[in-house]
Amino acid sequence: MNTPDRSQWNPGPAHTRWAWGFAGVGSLLVALLAIPLATLIWTALSDELLVYLRAPSLQRALSLSMLTSSVSTGVILLLGTPLAYTLARWSFRGKAWVELIIDLPLVLPPLIAGIALLLAFGRNGILGQPLDALGLRLPFTTAAVVVAQVFVAGPLYVRTARIGFATIEPELREAASVEGANEMQIFRHVMVPLARRALWSGLILSWARAFGEFGATIIFAGNMEGRTQTMPLAIFVGFESNLGIALGLSLILLLIAALVLLLLRWIGRGVPVA
Repeated sequence: MNTPDRSQWNPGPAHTRWAWGFAGVGSLLVALLAIPLATLIWTALSDELLVYLRAPSLQRALSLSMLTSSVSTGVILLLGTPLAYTLARWSFRGKAWVELIIDLPLVLPPLIAGIALLLAFGRNGILGQPLDALGLRLPFTTAAVVVAQVFVAGPLYVRTARIGFATIEPELREAASVEGANEMQIFRHVMVPLARRALWSGLILSWARAFGEFGATIIFAGNMEGRTQTMPLAIFVGFESNLGIALGLSLILLLIAALVLLLLRWIGRGVPVA
């Protein structure tokens, strides 16, 4: 039986009409997404944009967001990679519950996440009093911003890294074991290099999610300029006090989001990643 050559296939008038019909309906959603984004960019690109970008409050919010999201991503990398590898590599009793706990923050409203963190680590929380006895107070500090970001962004990395590790052929791991490699050597020299694209994608997604975190941060860390006021929180305040600064920060976040998506596509197309 001969297989038709799809490259030479001509859909014909009937199929073309259906294609235009599907495209026409789908374009409504594209318009719904594109018009608000284009309006935001057009409005933000005003004559006073450079003045707003030089505002001290904007620069402090940007610096704090860069610092906290980078620190939280580092914490996620150090703690999330062994966890993702464990979930992908071994089966154990209670594994389904562990995976459920990890995945819950992905669908949990951020405000609920902030309340949960406050109940756990607040002054009257379950762990708040023991931490206070050690002289450690998390709520309404810069460290609280990092904790909130790790809570909401960590599951993205663990989920992506777990899938990356799980897709590696078991034969490769077994071959390394036959050659005398121990588990740590297999992890470092076989599993991590082969899963590096998934690990990079997870890190980028986690960093972007941490950078844009709002709900959990405002509940658990508060909104103190220069201390806990990240870019999303500064945008929230700007709508009431200085719309220009809010628009400037919104434009920066939009550009960062676009760069993140482009970087993810670049990685996904098979570009070598060290």
